[in-house]
Amino acid sequence: MGQAGGRRKMSEANARSYENLANAIILLAVSDYRASKKRLRGFPTSRDALAICREVRRFFLSAYFGNLTKLDGRLLLEQLDKEAEA
Repeated sequence: MGQAGGRRKMSEANARSYENLANAIILLAVSDYRASKKRLRGFPTSRDALAICREVRRFFLSAYFGNLTKLDGRLLLEQLDKEAEA
């Protein structure tokens, strides 16, 4: 295998690593949002939970989120909010 083949494999590996990292960031934000929404059911004035929800909402609607994924952040928030209401 020549150098070009090696670079292609590295490039593919880098792309997979980037996707894995992006997915982990998003999954952690989803987990934080769910936990905060759950906390707010029992403690509606929890400053920490309100702050986390606010930060995660801002993240899902940000350009950074759009750079990480093709997911629609607004749709994701709608789904998470419906889930929290159930």
